Amino acid sequence: MALTKETSASIVAKFGANDKDTGNTKVQIALLTERIKQQTEHQKNFPKDSNAKRSLLKVIGQRRKLLKYLQRTDLEGYRQLIKELGIRK
Repeated sequence: MALTKETSASIVAKFGANDKDTGNTKVQIALLTERIKQQTEHQKNFPKDSNAKRSLLKVIGQRRKLLKYLQRTDLEGYRQLIKELGIRK
């Protein structure tokens, strides 16, 4: 269920300034989005797994807080990231 090193490295390379830029808000949001996608698939396969559902809700809350921060500090970057990740239609 966790992200593989290759997946995380590709996301960091795509959204970060360099390969070591894991603290960037956009990188963190992209990594959380990938985790949400994986956990959503798990939840579809195992609907009675309440621990996985709780962890999914926690990750969604973390991403929501980071998105609010990014919207407040860099509105244009926020709009571009939303469009690129396909989070909101």
